[in-house]
Amino acid sequence: MQLDTSAPNPVISTNSSELGGSIKTGSGKLFDRKNRLLFYNRAFKIACIASAAFVCLILFSILFFMFRTGVLTFRDVSPMTFFFSSDWSPENESYGAFIFIFGTFALTILTLLISVPLSIVIAVFLAEVAPGWMRNFLRPILDLLVGIPSVVYGFLGLTILIPLLRDITGTNMGDGILAAAIVLTIMVLPTISRISDDAISVVPKKYRDASYALGATRFQTIFKVTIPAARSGIMYGVILGMARAIGETMAVVMVIGNTPQLADALFKPTSVLTSNIVMQIANVPFDSTWNNALYMMGFLLLVISLLMIVLVRLLQRKGAHQ
Repeated sequence: MQLDTSAPNPVISTNSSELGGSIKTGSGKLFDRKNRLLFYNRAFKIACIASAAFVCLILFSILFFMFRTGVLTFRDVSPMTFFFSSDWSPENESYGAFIFIFGTFALTILTLLISVPLSIVIAVFLAEVAPGWMRNFLRPILDLLVGIPSVVYGFLGLTILIPLLRDITGTNMGDGILAAAIVLTIMVLPTISRISDDAISVVPKKYRDASYALGATRFQTIFKVTIPAARSGIMYGVILGMARAIGETMAVVMVIGNTPQLADALFKPTSVLTSNIVMQIANVPFDSTWNNALYMMGFLLLVISLLMIVLVRLLQRKGAHQ
């Protein structure tokens, strides 16, 4: 920067290099900083698109690999036999997976029946009944319970829950679908209750005020106004909880009994898709029909999980429109 004192009116001349290259003269480009920002924005956009494409590629690669390997099962086993036969004897070339499919859905439904009412009651208590200090104390505890490893829940179920069930029922076998459902209920309870708590908390206060103005009691307002208004959020939490319950492995393996027989009683040891895969995959030849059947079971689990995720997205859009 120079001051020309010889001119009638002093002029301050500025060198473009002294401004850090932000102004370029004689090239037609006014601001280098603008060009740099455009380059960074484009590079960041390309990086984001590439990352999303990479994630999609991984997902579809897993689905393709599981399906390609699993569908080889039907070279030696008919689809009707695989899906509807209850005879699972790989040593005798019998690959009926109905026992595990039925056990998976039975376990999920039983977990649903136990966990959903308890989760809604906890959510209503936190959002509508509990004082502020108790609410601030219990919510972080529920958040911490979500992060406990599943093997810890399974170990506690194996060492505490199963002996307790034996003492209560007087049976020799405490493991089975009921023990697995109780363990899964404890695992998914924090997820469902916290999401339901958030859904109930965001219901507008004017709904409650209108209900009270019409003469409704607090109980009627909660169960006939607040919970129906938060229905989509509650369903969102339920589906996420069930998705975790369906894909859970270690906790279920430790308490369900791992026996390939139909779960026609609560205290009868049985097996589900996840537990059967974990227990058998390590000792199976890779190119055998047995291995292909296990891969088809894994593909079924992936499809069920993806369907639940799609359902969650649909509920999210429905809630946003409402």
